[in-house]
Amino acid sequence: MSQQAQPHEASEPETPHLDFAGTTPYEDYVKADVLTHLQHTLSDDPGEMVFLVTTQVMELWFTVVVHEWETAARALRADDVPVAIDALKRSVRELEALNSSWRPLGQLTPAQFNSYRGALGEGSGFQSAMYRRMEFLLGDKSASMLVPHRGAPRVHAELEKALHEPSLYDEVLRLLARRGSEIPPSVLERDVSRRYEPSPEVERAWTAVYSGDANSEVARLGEALTDVAELVWRWRNDHLVATRRAMGAKTGTGGSAGVAWLEKRARNNVFPELWTARSYV
Repeated sequence: MSQQAQPHEASEPETPHLDFAGTTPYEDYVKADVLTHLQHTLSDDPGEMVFLVTTQVMELWFTVVVHEWETAARALRADDVPVAIDALKRSVRELEALNSSWRPLGQLTPAQFNSYRGALGEGSGFQSAMYRRMEFLLGDKSASMLVPHRGAPRVHAELEKALHEPSLYDEVLRLLARRGSEIPPSVLERDVSRRYEPSPEVERAWTAVYSGDANSEVARLGEALTDVAELVWRWRNDHLVATRRAMGAKTGTGGSAGVAWLEKRARNNVFPELWTARSYV
């Protein structure tokens, strides 16, 4: 190293700026102090902290994924497929991180889970409003899912709005129709507050897309959606396995059928015709 460089290097500060009049700019932006003081365990078991923090982290990832899918839906309404694909690709990385959240919980033995399970009472992830918004965006809608949130007006209003808005997949199919695919009126004009049901005509439309130019915008959109659907399926299956390992076939904490309910959910494909169309390409 040259002698000329040494004085310049010696003049650089050895530590970052540490003296602030109030809280740090980092704290002002991230609100770390708020986040790290939201944990209030209800049992003496040391494992409950892991369960609580992991669940809270999942809620944050739900929030980011909802943001990405709503961004994609708006872009599709505006015929901006590249922006939609970018948002979907970001959500894929976020879903990977979300799915990794099962790792701290995936090895729980029944005895470990039971040591603080009573603290949950009737609490269940099934009651998560942000996860419900994710499901609504995927087209899995039901007005009955608003019932648990009647006591929280803001949350209930947000869910009700999401219930009556087109899902992400609805926006995809409307875009396909504008791009020349034969999507029937029964799909385009359906009641978007109800669960999406597979359509033979939509299956044929995706078959045509995948039989054509693999580099077209709609084909690349289809693959981005398939990546999302695969990770949603993995999320549901990881949830099923973690639950089966921790509590077997017992009734779920929220009063559901537990593993039986999760098995049923895991069998439902997201964006179904994207999967079935592949048999005809």
